[in-house]
Amino acid sequence: MIDAKDIVRAADLLHDVVAPTPLEYSRWLSELVGGDVFLKCENLQRTGSFKLRGAYVRMARLSKAERRRGVVAASAGNHAQGVALAAQLLGIKATVFMPHGAPIPKEKATRAYGAEIRFVGTSIDDCLRAAHAFEAETGAVLIHPFDHPDIVAGQATAGLEIVEQCPQVRTVVVPTGGGGLIAGIASAMQRDGAPIEVVGVQAAGAAAYPASLAAGEPVQLAEMATMADGIAVGLPGKEPFGAVQQYVGEMRTVGEDSLSKALLLLLERAKLVVEPAGAAAVAAVLDEPERFKPPVVVVLSGGNIDPLLLMRVIRHGMAAAGRYLSLRVRIPDMPGGLATLLTQLAGTDANLIEVLHERISETLSLDEVEVALQLELRGEDHRDRVLAGLTGNGYTYTIN
Repeated sequence: MIDAKDIVRAADLLHDVVAPTPLEYSRWLSELVGGDVFLKCENLQRTGSFKLRGAYVRMARLSKAERRRGVVAASAGNHAQGVALAAQLLGIKATVFMPHGAPIPKEKATRAYGAEIRFVGTSIDDCLRAAHAFEAETGAVLIHPFDHPDIVAGQATAGLEIVEQCPQVRTVVVPTGGGGLIAGIASAMQRDGAPIEVVGVQAAGAAAYPASLAAGEPVQLAEMATMADGIAVGLPGKEPFGAVQQYVGEMRTVGEDSLSKALLLLLERAKLVVEPAGAAAVAAVLDEPERFKPPVVVVLSGGNIDPLLLMRVIRHGMAAAGRYLSLRVRIPDMPGGLATLLTQLAGTDANLIEVLHERISETLSLDEVEVALQLELRGEDHRDRVLAGLTGNGYTYTIN
């Protein structure tokens, strides 16, 4: 495992490459927790995530012979951009394996930094296998996204900044995939004085660490399903695993609804664009704010999100927060039937976004029609009142 000297040396290497990211006070999270909460904005780092830190440290320490052979990496996008930019800065040829379906903005940014991209499989694990094969075939040096001490040391510099920016910190909450970032930050938190608890957060549909920590060794997940592609890693890294075992207080999981709510709130309240993986730590705080002892630093690990995914996640987040409702309502097939329904909804202060009047369906009787509605609401209480009003007026509905 890395120590304080490793982290300081990594910080020296990165001095002219990365800028310290802001630590922003969050009033709305502080009110929830009952004490000060700060956001560590790695989404504002060069390439849009923390990944440049580790990639550059690893590649800057390659020998001249290794640099001539080039490097290869596997990534859904953030590590790809970090490796591509580091390669550009250091004059090294880079090949990156990305999964099919990787976010288009991440692909385009990686190409713009000069890396060659090859698509393979549907997960980071598939890409890692392809990268290992490419390494064996060509001699290119594999720049692993998390499983190397130089990578962990580079990521640890974010933790060093947290300590410098918030010396009084008591809890640090970190999105976690393979473990490089949390292992680095947890290592940087080891200092004399008041203890600092480090809490990891994984997407529930891609949570390899809980079972691995229970087993005492990295355990491969059989399958994964989450919108948080940046932390969708099926096998924890051996290198960071020891630090996670020793230094991390707890590994929590969050669902897709919580990720969507967190992303939406960060956009609305903090004016920060964050990808689902980057919002995982905020999601954990929203789920159980009393769990975290303040002052709390919540790490936003990345902000590289496809605009189309952002649109879907915003709608999903609004629905999860009771602020968006898509439903189908059956009404009598008679003059004024639709107007009566819309008048009743207007009386509840629901904002009608879209309406579709469907008259023909095998599920409808001859004397009724179905209306598809999209409504903007004020929250869960408002949604409940709207639905209760529909029921009270004799309407039947299904929520999409």
